[in-house]
Amino acid sequence: MQAGNLGRSSSTGPLPATPIVLHPQSAGPVEQDSIPAGGGIPTASVRVLHIVNGEHFAGAERVQSHLGRCLPEFAVDADFACVKPGKFAKTLVEHGGAWGRCFRADMKNRLDVRAAWRVRRLVRENGYDLMHAHTPRTAMIASLASRLTGLPWVYHVHSPTARDSSKRLTNHANAAVEKLSLRGCNHLITVSESLRLDCIRRGCHEEDVTVVHNGVPAVCPPRSSTPVVGGRWVLGMVALMRPRKGLEIALEAIAKLRDQHDVRLRIIGPFETDAYKESIEDLIAELQISGLVERVGFTRNVPGELAKLDAMVLPSLYGEGLPMVVLESMAAGLPVVATRVEGTPEALTDGAQGLLAEPGDAESLAEKIEELISGVHDWQQMSDAAIERHAKDFSDVAMASRTADVYRKVLGL
Repeated sequence: MQAGNLGRSSSTGPLPATPIVLHPQSAGPVEQDSIPAGGGIPTASVRVLHIVNGEHFAGAERVQSHLGRCLPEFAVDADFACVKPGKFAKTLVEHGGAWGRCFRADMKNRLDVRAAWRVRRLVRENGYDLMHAHTPRTAMIASLASRLTGLPWVYHVHSPTARDSSKRLTNHANAAVEKLSLRGCNHLITVSESLRLDCIRRGCHEEDVTVVHNGVPAVCPPRSSTPVVGGRWVLGMVALMRPRKGLEIALEAIAKLRDQHDVRLRIIGPFETDAYKESIEDLIAELQISGLVERVGFTRNVPGELAKLDAMVLPSLYGEGLPMVVLESMAAGLPVVATRVEGTPEALTDGAQGLLAEPGDAESLAEKIEELISGVHDWQQMSDAAIERHAKDFSDVAMASRTADVYRKVLGL
């Protein structure tokens, strides 16, 4: 994983890049009060092309959207090239270019490297200064495009690739692609200190990796009421539902609590596969908790959903970097019951902004939920602590500022 500049090779010819939306975007004036404490107004404009999958709109995609929205405050114009256009690309289009322009660089399969020539054409037509990749697939394209254009590129580590899913062969293949691609990478951004240490253990030079914590807007949606001990508690789980998120553990915990407490679970987000959705439906039936579970499905209005909850549950088994939903819940003043998985404890202190259970342990999760709903911890104090911690360490503006600093470091500005 040693980062460094690759040798450059000549092009074999461009393929057309199809724009999804072509509204011009300008960095515009930078207001001093938008700069985090200690920062200054950037003196040089930077143009960056983010190379993203684009299929889903989950945690990593929300990071990308916030960067597209906030980077112009720091004189960085950010556009996107999607190799698997889907929900993310559609969302950018719906915002009319306010988050950056979106282009297509479709890959027909995971080994279709022709997308690198589409990216090369985008670079030449739009005058980008560097590229920013976010997944093993897009790292491969960025690495090849860097050879074709001479542009430096940055790689964003959102989660540990070798532990990103329950599919061992897929994890192994993605990790191998990532390792080969990063030989030409100029700098790594990790979303947590645990991921930074993981990169260093796998061979990356310490000076070539920077932690930029994920950040989200300071949105605190209005609540109609606050929960009380002895009343009904509505818990929520927001995620792209797949095995590593631990939904089964949450359902088992609800089943353990149902006889002593009035507790409900809202499942917010799409399922990765129909097969996994069917297995969850079977488990709900087996546990006889159908009346305690509400399936919401995919939503773009995460703050609106958070306003309907009394606490967030994220029982991840592994594979987390710094979960966006944890930060969004904190911004909304919503206590979080999560698991001690990788970057999550960097955001939450057990008993302060939320509670931490052991991964894969339904009994541990049920105990932590019960601590909250039975009044062992004061809900309002935990809510206030979450809002304060978010404002201090996990704002979207701070994330964009630190990312812009990495760009300028790479470019020598």
